[in-house]
Amino acid sequence: MNPPKRLRTAEDEAETPTGGRQEGAEGGVDVSVVMPMYNASCWLDECLQAILHQDFTGTMELSVFDDASTDDSRKAVEGWRGRLEARGISVVISSHNSAQPRGVGYAKNKAIAQSCGQYLCFQDADDIMLPERVRLQYEASLLHPNSLIGCKVQRLPEGSTERYTRWINTITQEQLATQVYTSHGPTVIMPTWFCSRDWYLKVGPFDEGGRGVPEDLLFFYQSIRQGGGVARVDHCLLVYRYHENATTHSVTEETIWKLRVDFLEERVLSQWESFTIWNAGKQGRKLYRCLSPTNQKKVKAFCDVDENKIHKGFYTYEDSKQRPKPKVLVQHYKDATAPFIICVKLDMTGGVLEENLNSLQLKEGIDYYHFN
Repeated sequence: MNPPKRLRTAEDEAETPTGGRQEGAEGGVDVSVVMPMYNASCWLDECLQAILHQDFTGTMELSVFDDASTDDSRKAVEGWRGRLEARGISVVISSHNSAQPRGVGYAKNKAIAQSCGQYLCFQDADDIMLPERVRLQYEASLLHPNSLIGCKVQRLPEGSTERYTRWINTITQEQLATQVYTSHGPTVIMPTWFCSRDWYLKVGPFDEGGRGVPEDLLFFYQSIRQGGGVARVDHCLLVYRYHENATTHSVTEETIWKLRVDFLEERVLSQWESFTIWNAGKQGRKLYRCLSPTNQKKVKAFCDVDENKIHKGFYTYEDSKQRPKPKVLVQHYKDATAPFIICVKLDMTGGVLEENLNSLQLKEGIDYYHFN
């Protein structure tokens, strides 16, 4: 099922962009750096200086959409226009007339609509691209035209979101495709995305539901539905900033959880006749309860390493309206059979989970998928 798209009427339209280009203009640059902006003035000097210092030898533009900033973000961008244009990087910037921000999805769509690059490099206004980012991701996009291209990152402040950052940088190219159901979200993170305009037009636009909507995850899943690939340039090409005002904090865990369950059911469980949930604890039972009745019936067992859980023998779904209430076998993982949905958090067991999976000689993406 495709995610819903919100349509806007003509009266919502943004102003004509400054920079000499009309919205939707055809033309001519290789890469558009797409930057939605909201109250980002304190980050912009570092961000724009990094764009200025790209070593890409093709043609570039910077397309900024200001989503009702109340600080001097727009003035800051205009202050960089001369230096960027002297470097051959054209600048187009616009905003809307509403006093309230309309959200990151809307701002991205507008920044793309007013741009003309054959390829799109997504840049958050609070992050810093390294000098080779555009060049290396452009080269990768030529090899993978129907893909979302990411890269490795350096987290700032250093040490913040340590497990998440390690996951971003160390999962294998194969796991970019298999670990799309975890709570970490897109396996190449949105601030590192690079893709062709043609691919964006095929997959998009971004959902414009506004605050609380994970527009990046919705787009990522839709890209996969359309047969798109996921690839990562294995170089650190972005300084990825963590701070309390980041828009990602507006999305609730439950919103993400439901989207993940729906996508898992659509892409994986629909193909399986039966499966085992690896974790008889809280997360495994929550997954079971959130499955459709059809997929609940496919759960042949829970498996675990905890002898207390195993000793109970069964999990009874007490909230079920069925009579008798469903009871699901709980067994040791060595006695369980594939395929598995793994509901144990990655990188939290000191390597024990990974050792146990390896001992069963299972292949990720065939015999099991990670969900947590």
